[in-house]
Amino acid sequence: MRNKKFAAFFNRKSYIVAVVIMVVAAFGMMGLYYAQQEREQEEQLAKQQEENVRRAKEEDAAREKAAKEQKEAKAVADAKAKILEQKKAEEAEEAEETAEVSGMIEPQDDNFMDEPEVVAETSAPVVPDIHFNAETDLSWPLQGNVILDYSTGRTIYSETLQQYQSNPAIVIKADVNTPVTAVASGTITSIETDAVTGLTMTVDMGDGYSARYGQLKEIPKGQGDYVDSGEIIGYVSEPTKYYSVEGSNLYFQLWKDGATVDPMQYLEH
Repeated sequence: MRNKKFAAFFNRKSYIVAVVIMVVAAFGMMGLYYAQQEREQEEQLAKQQEENVRRAKEEDAAREKAAKEQKEAKAVADAKAKILEQKKAEEAEEAEETAEVSGMIEPQDDNFMDEPEVVAETSAPVVPDIHFNAETDLSWPLQGNVILDYSTGRTIYSETLQQYQSNPAIVIKADVNTPVTAVASGTITSIETDAVTGLTMTVDMGDGYSARYGQLKEIPKGQGDYVDSGEIIGYVSEPTKYYSVEGSNLYFQLWKDGATVDPMQYLEH
C-alpha cells in the first residue's frame, strides 16, 4: 500500500515537472521567434537607410556634375568671346596703322572745318540708390500659407527629415510655376544652386538688409542686375529632396548686418 502511494506521488511529481519544462520551452521558443523577427526588422530598416543614403549621394553627385559641366561650358564661351574681342581689337589697330601710314584719312564732309565736331556720348544705365526703410513693411513675394515658421531659438519638426531642427527662414507653400516677386528693390548679389534650397537668389536691398529666395527656376536676370520692388524674379520650382514631403514652396530668408531675422516682423500683415 505504501509503495502504491509512493508511486502515485512520484507520477504526479513527474507530470508537474514535465508540464513546467514544456511551459519553459514554449516561452523560450516564443522569445527566440520574437528576437528573430526584431533582427529581421532591424536588418530591413538598415538596408532601407543605406539605400536612401546611396540615392542621396547619387543625386548630389549628378547635381555637382551638371554644375561642373555648366561652369566648364561657360568658361569655354567666355574664352571664345575674349579671343574674338582680342582679334577685333588687333584688326582695329592694324586698320589705324594702315590709315596713318598711307595718309588717306579724308574728312567726312567738305565743310567739316565750319561745323563743330559732334562727339557721340554713351552712358551706362543709371542704377537708383539702394535704400531700405526698416519701418516700411515689405511686400510678400507670393501669396501662400507659411508651412514652416522662422525658428532659431527653438527647433521645429521637419516632416521630410523626420527630425527637429532650427529654421532660419520661412517656407511658403506654393504651386510649381507660381511667379515670385521681389519684396523690395535691390541689386542681385548672387545666383547659386544649393543642395537644400535649390536655385537660390540673394538681393542686396541696402542699409545692411538682404533677401534670399530659394526653390526658384527660370530666373530672368543675372548677378549685378537691379530689380524693382514687385518685379518677377523667377518662378517656384519642384522641391528639393529636403522638402519632398512638404511639397513645392518658396524658401524666403531675410538678413540684417550678416545675421538672419524673422521675415514676419517686416512683411505686410
